[in-house]
Amino acid sequence: MSVGRTEHPRFELGLNSFGEVATDGGRVLDDAETVRLLVEEARLAEAVGLDVFSVGEHYREGHNDSATPVLLAAIATATRRIGLGTSVTVLSTNDPVRLYQEFSTLDAVSGGRARIVLGRASATESFALFGYDLADYERLFEEKLDLFLRLEREERVTWSGTVRPPLTGQRLHPRMRPGGIPTWIGVGGSPDSVVRAARHGLPLMMAVIGGRPQRFARNVQLYLTALQRFGRPALPIGQHSLGLVADTDEEAVETWWRYWQPVVEDLAAERGFYAPDRERYEAEVEDGALFVGSPETVARKIVRVAHDLCLSRFDLKYDIMHLPRDARARTIELLGREVAPRVRELLAAGTVHA
Repeated sequence: MSVGRTEHPRFELGLNSFGEVATDGGRVLDDAETVRLLVEEARLAEAVGLDVFSVGEHYREGHNDSATPVLLAAIATATRRIGLGTSVTVLSTNDPVRLYQEFSTLDAVSGGRARIVLGRASATESFALFGYDLADYERLFEEKLDLFLRLEREERVTWSGTVRPPLTGQRLHPRMRPGGIPTWIGVGGSPDSVVRAARHGLPLMMAVIGGRPQRFARNVQLYLTALQRFGRPALPIGQHSLGLVADTDEEAVETWWRYWQPVVEDLAAERGFYAPDRERYEAEVEDGALFVGSPETVARKIVRVAHDLCLSRFDLKYDIMHLPRDARARTIELLGREVAPRVRELLAAGTVHA
């Protein structure tokens, strides 16, 4: 039996936020204002017809997504329909028992709208913060994933491992719905993570944040082959990428560059990435992982990658440090009112390239 429920076959479009602080009229919002803004933006996302609003988990300056279940519960009370999920939950530094309880509570509060993406973490600040050793990176995730999935699928759980105390016949409350909430594995390119998702029978969410998305086609094929090898049914594949939608291509390209460039420059110094320059940026917009442009441009690019990577879901990470709140709102409005229907129209017509 598949652990998590699979999604509706309709192509889904959603939003991802890392709780990055916004600006308003040139003023940087404080943390509390940013948290409240996310609730407003989720309400707007629902109003314009988007399918999912997801929040990440980070512990960095300028990010306000460290208490994801609490934030999603607040959003649940402000919305009625939209799916509520995580762009990634760092399972390695969370306790699976507490995580189950948090998300079963969220699912109950929201009327069955909770979902989760589990990952190992590309940003590793939580390891030191919560007293974990990076040397245990793989073991932490594998053992905790096993426990979390057993908690989702079994009524009472007896479990032992090396990363937390054992359980003996434990039944948690509140109970999740039978089969658990939709549970995805987030991957950044590791083949081992792709095979792990297939082995556990979980949908695949690919974080594509640089380079041509089509380079992930090998991972997609590996996933599909592994599903067959493990005797699993076909499961959804999703993509998470960064971008901005504006009324014109020029406006979108110039606005995103203004706020993306300093963020990537800092990350380049920290992690050894390439230093951002305008030529590389424009290449990322044209054929790479940045979904920046007018509604028609962004819709056609989503359709191309949906075709090339067998996607049934696409999530746009729309916030970036200090991006004005009106630009964030305009992205949400255009993604829901213009991009989403255009994507579905092109997919239904079998149109891949312009």
